[in-house]
Amino acid sequence: MTPLAAYIDAHEKDLLALLARLVRLPTVNPPGDHYDAITRLLADELKAAGFAVRRPRVPDALVKKALPPEQWDRPRWNVIGRLPAAHAAGRAGAPKEKTKTLHFNAHYDVVPVSGNWRHADAFSGAVERGWIYGRGTADMKGSIASLILALRALRATGTRPALDIEVSFTADEETDSALGAGWLVKHGGIRPDYAVVMEGGEGRMIGCGHNGVVWLEVTVHGRAAHGSTPERGVNALEHMARLVSALGEHGREIARRSFTAPDGSVRRPTLNVGGVFSSGEGGKINTVPALARFSIDRRVIPNETAAGAERELRAFLAAAAREIPKCRITVRKVSENHPSYAPPDHPFARALARHVARERRCEPVFGCSTGFNDMQFFAQLLKIPTLGYGPGGKDFHAVDERASVKELLAAARIYAGLMAEGVAG
Repeated sequence: MTPLAAYIDAHEKDLLALLARLVRLPTVNPPGDHYDAITRLLADELKAAGFAVRRPRVPDALVKKALPPEQWDRPRWNVIGRLPAAHAAGRAGAPKEKTKTLHFNAHYDVVPVSGNWRHADAFSGAVERGWIYGRGTADMKGSIASLILALRALRATGTRPALDIEVSFTADEETDSALGAGWLVKHGGIRPDYAVVMEGGEGRMIGCGHNGVVWLEVTVHGRAAHGSTPERGVNALEHMARLVSALGEHGREIARRSFTAPDGSVRRPTLNVGGVFSSGEGGKINTVPALARFSIDRRVIPNETAAGAERELRAFLAAAAREIPKCRITVRKVSENHPSYAPPDHPFARALARHVARERRCEPVFGCSTGFNDMQFFAQLLKIPTLGYGPGGKDFHAVDERASVKELLAAARIYAGLMAEGVAG
């Protein structure tokens, strides 16, 4: 057992205590609670590990542009830390040659809570039978705790990282990441050569990509009338029903496309309508509805583009509306996230695979997530080799979310080994 692994195994209680502290700060998004407190805590942890740390606040003008007014009093913060390899070795000055930089990223926000939990407090951080419970344990404060323990191990054992290390803890991934990882790669002054987004892969599976998404809101405009004379109005609900029915054809058409990930799993585009739907103001049972609104969730596979998916979806909606007499619609884009994929043949992928194989004692596989995460910003905007890997967990976004203590420690050992040995080739 290496000194790094021995330190990590001996400090299981410290890892769980840190994760419990993180979980007990309910950083629920929306609206974005306790961001100031958790980023101060995370900045202090990085400083204690020897990092130079910044905690930039996203400008208020961007917050007001991106968020609804009821959230303007909740600032967005991101944490950025950097540890040069020479600093970790205790030598003065920077290396003469340029050292490659490995970046680790995780988001600290969590989704809201509902339902009855095994432990009454959904933010308890309670440990039971090898699991730690609470919102955010799996998605993804567990990854943060694993990384911080790995950094503590490096410092405590005097192990010099083979690369410069950058770390970012970012906001708002549970909405659209525009003020988190999106802001970071554009304005955060980071300069990585490789990135690990600490989710999107777990166990023996390493993430090398993910689906994207386009979210649209469709408003159907009608004309109100008295319920006793419906012929005098234009029923927006009836038109919406016909549009939704027509979208089934589009869903079947795009489902004929496919993408096969390196692990052999097949991804197909999907279309989900009506996650959110509503009528207009002033609706009554005895009126013809003048407005109806519904959402569309279009998942974009890695060999498509979000822009292309949006164009064809808008074109289909326009054509379908023309087939319905007196149907008028408007379409608003709510958000988009780009798909991401890179063939896992880069030396960086082989380096991470070596550590996963050593930990798992089996050959790793590379796969792509059906959901989306912040890999897209590093892979698509910075165009650097980007992988997803973390401790994972159970019941993401659901009741009794939890993370395995065994997996938290395994992820810490993998992170520490990667930082210590670097990327060859």
